[in-house]
Amino acid sequence: MNCEKYIIRQISLFSENKPGRLASMAKACQEEGINILAFSIAEADGFGVIRALVDKPDLAHKKLTELGFNVAFTHVIGVEMKDEPGGLFEIASKLADAKINIEYSYAYSGKDRAVLILRVDQVEEAVRLLLDNHFNIIASSTIH
Repeated sequence: MNCEKYIIRQISLFSENKPGRLASMAKACQEEGINILAFSIAEADGFGVIRALVDKPDLAHKKLTELGFNVAFTHVIGVEMKDEPGGLFEIASKLADAKINIEYSYAYSGKDRAVLILRVDQVEEAVRLLLDNHFNIIASSTIH
């Protein structure tokens, strides 16, 4: 099974946690016509990590690096989940039963579906497991 098509390149920006950093990142994306599809922010000890799914990851990496952001790619997977009570449990319990650790996640809900973005310690194994259990995994080529 080719798991590669399901692995999404998320950009992760490491920055000082101070006013204007998110606005600066968002403005750079706007200027380059990069659509931010989902993002999360975490902070620790005065620094923040902005994790984002964008429609043009290579361009975002280039532009944000030029602006002085410390940018890295991280592999994540996107799994459609039921937008109802128990939707998250259904996915998380399958991964837990297979001893696959969720390092972090965030989700978004659109008009027709909810999607859980997962960073796991065993990406290919997680993709196989979820496909084998009939979950709809988002192909990286459909992120736009």
